[in-house]
Amino acid sequence: MSNLNKRPQKTVTALDAITADLVAVLVAVTDGHPKIMTIDHAAALPSGPFQFAHRSLQMGLRAWVEAQTGHPLGYVEQLYTFADRGRSGDPDAPHRISISYLGLTREEEGREGADAQWSSWYDYFPWEDHRDGPPAILAKIIAPKLKAWARSVDEPALQKTRWRRAAITFGLDGREWNEELALQRYELLYEAALIPERVREQGGEAAVPGRAMTGDHRRILATGIARLRAKIKYRPVVFELMPDEFTLLQLQRSVEALAGRLVHKQNFRRLIEQQELVEETGAMATDTIGRPAKLFRFRQGVLAERAVVGTKLPLSRS
Repeated sequence: MSNLNKRPQKTVTALDAITADLVAVLVAVTDGHPKIMTIDHAAALPSGPFQFAHRSLQMGLRAWVEAQTGHPLGYVEQLYTFADRGRSGDPDAPHRISISYLGLTREEEGREGADAQWSSWYDYFPWEDHRDGPPAILAKIIAPKLKAWARSVDEPALQKTRWRRAAITFGLDGREWNEELALQRYELLYEAALIPERVREQGGEAAVPGRAMTGDHRRILATGIARLRAKIKYRPVVFELMPDEFTLLQLQRSVEALAGRLVHKQNFRRLIEQQELVEETGAMATDTIGRPAKLFRFRQGVLAERAVVGTKLPLSRS
């Protein structure tokens, strides 16, 4: 038989391989502080490779999270699939696809010996917390560094384009801060080589503070923050993060913690009442400062449906 029609076989190398990781952004709110579950000394999100033994992607994710953290997953939804080359920090590593999920829960201690801990998400994104006004890091570090990055190109038009992007994304030059642009802000700092995840590829030191994560995990976390900040405005998913009974102030503080913004107290309470998301329990909280506060719970109809229109946050713009 002639060998003319036989196709040459391609040699498969490590660079041709593709692996799929399942990554969890597991969020809780404790005492007004947004927390994420982390592993590897708070440098990574719970994750593991998808295996043929897993019946589904979500079942695989649940197995990895419980094995690594001792914490069972409750509410979970698929977040995004990341397939970019060159974001792992190792140019010789196989092409890795990251399938990420967002989970909402309440902070609990993991099992003894588990390499897991709850970490504040503002440790990783210190520029995102505006509850006490714009953080000093914006004016002192980020704005000057981004301005220098914009001016680092020769073309005046490109300089203007770069700075306009920076101003819009970070709320500079009198522009309004948009809490939902958490991912865009991280990506811009990455593009400008101002954070460790980009700098470690090129050598040198990062210019902007913020705890780094392994691989592309901080990018995945930024995606989860942006998704959740948008989601709490149209679905009452915040109840997944609350105890069975709570005061309206605790509910407000939890929403503010996630949004990184203050809400108008009276408008917030009026909207909660108008949309009939909660009901009084008849009990009073005795561990509050001053007068005892009424305890509320989410209405059973809200808990059963989980898809009703949620609260529109009256975010403070002052």
